[in-house]
Amino acid sequence: MLTLDTTKARPFLQADWNELKSEAAVAEKLLNDRTGIGNDFLGWIDLPENYDKEEYVRIKAAAERIREDSDILVVVGIGGSYLGARAVIEALRPSLAAPNDGWPIIYFAGNQISSTYMRNLLKALDGKRFSINVISKSGTTTEPAIAFRVLKKKLEETVGKKEAARRIYATTDKARGALKKLAEKEGYECFVVPDDIGGRYSVLTAVGLLPIAAAGIDIDVLMRGAADMRRRNLENPGKNMSVEYAALRNGLLRQGKLVEILANYEPGLHYVSEWWKQLYGESEGKDGKGIFPASVDLTTDLHSMGQFIQDGNRILMETVIRVAHSAEPVLLEAEEEDLDGLNYLAGRDMDFVNENAMRGTQLAHLDGGVPVSVVSLETLDAYSLGELIYFFEYACGVSGYILGVNPFDQPGVESYKKNMFALLGKPGYEAAGEALRKRL
Repeated sequence: MLTLDTTKARPFLQADWNELKSEAAVAEKLLNDRTGIGNDFLGWIDLPENYDKEEYVRIKAAAERIREDSDILVVVGIGGSYLGARAVIEALRPSLAAPNDGWPIIYFAGNQISSTYMRNLLKALDGKRFSINVISKSGTTTEPAIAFRVLKKKLEETVGKKEAARRIYATTDKARGALKKLAEKEGYECFVVPDDIGGRYSVLTAVGLLPIAAAGIDIDVLMRGAADMRRRNLENPGKNMSVEYAALRNGLLRQGKLVEILANYEPGLHYVSEWWKQLYGESEGKDGKGIFPASVDLTTDLHSMGQFIQDGNRILMETVIRVAHSAEPVLLEAEEEDLDGLNYLAGRDMDFVNENAMRGTQLAHLDGGVPVSVVSLETLDAYSLGELIYFFEYACGVSGYILGVNPFDQPGVESYKKNMFALLGKPGYEAAGEALRKRL
């Protein structure tokens, strides 16, 4: 069961803790009553219980077909269309794992515009059986649209147009958009990006569930973890862990802690941090407000970012994701000649060392003026990740309402797109393009 420990952060608060929690409870009520701004994007709140059961069955069936006919699944999407799935997959199917479990390897594309990456991906697909899951609400987002064009051509050249259509799965709008139109024309199987759930909250929809299931991960267990966290939150309004986390981080923000670092001690959690950064950055970073979300992989980054965290500008708060128990401990043995001085650890496992590195780091950061909170997972499995996803999503909604922003829109994302279209020469952007080129 997921737990939250804020005892090493609350002493830094200058505001009254009970008042902060009361304020967070008011924000939570806005969320649950659906009366806050952006309330047309709250479908994720009940999602672990209230989801399309028929589509869920189709997701599992599609995953089995992909398993049978493909060595590789290429997931094409950007932002919320891939980060949640990648977070779960890379946490539970480490990159070092040999592809001998009968499930396809998952590659990701359309999350950048690198020709080098695409060329290497195309080479990796040579001689391999592969399928594509293209994920886009509109079908016109530049990065995934470019990648899909290239990969679709590769698949059609490899297996023919008819078989390619059977191996392409489109996750898109239920009724409209360029991708939906193409899918209907070509006969791709379609899954739905819900109208009332934004991309960064969509990991427990078909957006995330199809790639996760195709990776061989039990989505029933993932959903059960999320459903249990939802139940715990709703049964304890104003007193649950998500509210506590939202209250704490906003209290620390008000006294100058402008940056929150999410730290983990398991390499598999790297993309959980990437998903978390989008969730909070896109939800809170607007109207000149917000906490800047950053992340570190520890102990690795103690040898690069450790100096700043310990001794730099005191604008930091830290949240640690701790995994209490490892499924596969590695025992350390004594050596006849103790040249590295590590024989004192003989008989211990690496998790013991990692846990105490974490504890020592927390105390050092506290001494350096960094408030530290700890989110503990019992083990790194699908159930715990389901809990973690819902814990952070719910807290994000509450935290955004405390800040006084709409946590469910992202108006600033469009600015770079307009400039890019103008510089690329997209029809209708000619005047803007000329003005921008003069500035450059």
